[in-house]
Amino acid sequence: MFSHLTMPVRVAWEDLQERLFFLPPFPDELDPLALFSMLLVVGLLVGEWLRATLGWPKVIGYVLAGTLFGPSVLGWISIEALAQIRPIADAALGILMLEIGRRLDLRWLRDNHELLRATLGEITLSFATIFLFAWAVVGLIPAWAAAAAAVTMASAPAVVLLTVEESGAQGQVTERIILHTALSAAASFVVFAVVVGVVHAEYSEHWANAVVHPLWVVVGGLIIAWLMARIALLVAALLPKRSLAQVFILAATALLAVGTARMLAVPVFLTLFLMGVILSCTDRQKTLSYTHLPEGHWLLAIILFVVVGASLPWPDFTWLIGLQAIGLLGVRALAKIAALAWAGGGLTGAKRVLVGIGIQPLSATAVFMAYEIAGLYPEIGRSSLSLPLFAAAIMELVGPALCRLALVRAGETVDTEKSTGGVA
Repeated sequence: MFSHLTMPVRVAWEDLQERLFFLPPFPDELDPLALFSMLLVVGLLVGEWLRATLGWPKVIGYVLAGTLFGPSVLGWISIEALAQIRPIADAALGILMLEIGRRLDLRWLRDNHELLRATLGEITLSFATIFLFAWAVVGLIPAWAAAAAAVTMASAPAVVLLTVEESGAQGQVTERIILHTALSAAASFVVFAVVVGVVHAEYSEHWANAVVHPLWVVVGGLIIAWLMARIALLVAALLPKRSLAQVFILAATALLAVGTARMLAVPVFLTLFLMGVILSCTDRQKTLSYTHLPEGHWLLAIILFVVVGASLPWPDFTWLIGLQAIGLLGVRALAKIAALAWAGGGLTGAKRVLVGIGIQPLSATAVFMAYEIAGLYPEIGRSSLSLPLFAAAIMELVGPALCRLALVRAGETVDTEKSTGGVA
């Protein structure tokens, strides 16, 4: 189609080449970087339009743009181009995970036993119900049912963080949503490491893979996170607090952590989350506690969610797997809401339910985790993990709206017209 539309231009260009020898050959297709840049612009415009006209979170627009122009629909962005862009998406997710890790307040959890009970209940019930559904109803073997539960048990930290910032939300419900999201993400990373070993035990010919790989993931992530956090604090301590230089150091060490994790085959999302937690817990001099990344991380969010939307395997979709994904999301939602409603924690029953609704998003982290596990045994894992992938695909569109609904019903958002969150 591209060649047909540009045929007159091609003829004129080739005619010019006979006289101007320095001209390159006429391109048969657009450069992947140019195409992806156009896609980012479209994603931004769709997100802004949805927010302005329907009041939807911008994240939905980014995902829709990626899905429409990605390999599954129009194919303007090829699978090869997505592979080239993956490092940028890793960096985007990593920096957002760094921020959610820095917001994790373990002291609050330690001093509030009801909150601790609610957290443990939500994590345990979410994993158990999803595992039982995937195993008993869908019919996955225990190893892949556990993998599906590990991928989908957690909320989406990036979606929650961006929705909270876009809404300008502040208050008890908002803080509980952020806390439970961060903790469920941490728990899912632990379960993820265990499941990696379980999958190896099921399929690998050498038992060492089942033991060494999970240790490599967890210990490697911890070491990289600790080293980068120490470098960030040591260098930032020499600079004025809240200065642009400190912001640069924080971003630079985060990107260094992303690159190191990629080189050593350690999950980026786990490494950067741990780096954020370590910074939060060890920064006793408050060197970086008040240093925040600028709103430019919204630009990273556009890249991340456009890539995630383009990466979703819609060609493999069937009505059966769609119904199964909806069933999985249903039991997951009931588990989270029931656990928080039962546990108490100093909020009224209605607000506890709103917290349960607010932590429903399932997005980029789940997709990246699913592909990490599926990549161990591609011939088996891709089909076995299609259930959580399509559950994530559905919640890419529904999750941000649910989170925003909970924040609005809690009365903790600012007026949409006055909000300056996001790009615009």
